[in-house]
Amino acid sequence: MIIIALGGNRPFQGRPPEITLLKAIRALPEKGDVAVVARSGLWRSPAWPDPADPPYANAAARIETSLAPEALMTRLLEVEKAFGRDRAGEARWSSRTLDLDLIDYDGRTATGEHLTLPHPRAHKRAFVLAPVLDIAPEWSHPAHGRARSVLESLPGEARVGLSRLRLSPSQTHKRS
Repeated sequence: MIIIALGGNRPFQGRPPEITLLKAIRALPEKGDVAVVARSGLWRSPAWPDPADPPYANAAARIETSLAPEALMTRLLEVEKAFGRDRAGEARWSSRTLDLDLIDYDGRTATGEHLTLPHPRAHKRAFVLAPVLDIAPEWSHPAHGRARSVLESLPGEARVGLSRLRLSPSQTHKRS
């Protein structure tokens, strides 16, 4: 199972982060070598490390691909850039239009300069685990076990402010 987490808290081209996430999911298969199998609902989480920043919209997608993990990560970075993300020009953990993280690639483990599998902090983040459970309730983190148990074992402060978003049909079907 290949799982991608999405997040963002800054508008892109005048549209809210929730729309950016939906558009990014639609952009993933544009080159024909990625298929989106499932998309989570949208979630909201407080900004971190600065809670004064706008809250994040979060989601997850389960995909199938012929791309190797490193090539898939390159694709994710291309999609981020297309949606206004400038990794080189931003501080770590700063606000952004779009963040795409490769959470799991068929249970593989790897540590490299540009990619660590599974994602090294996924098991500590309710804003990743809750959307993942929408699309893969049976998913187990390769090192930490079943996602539901991992989420439930997080300290309460890790889940504070996490909530499911409700968008109107007109918001989810905007084309431009």
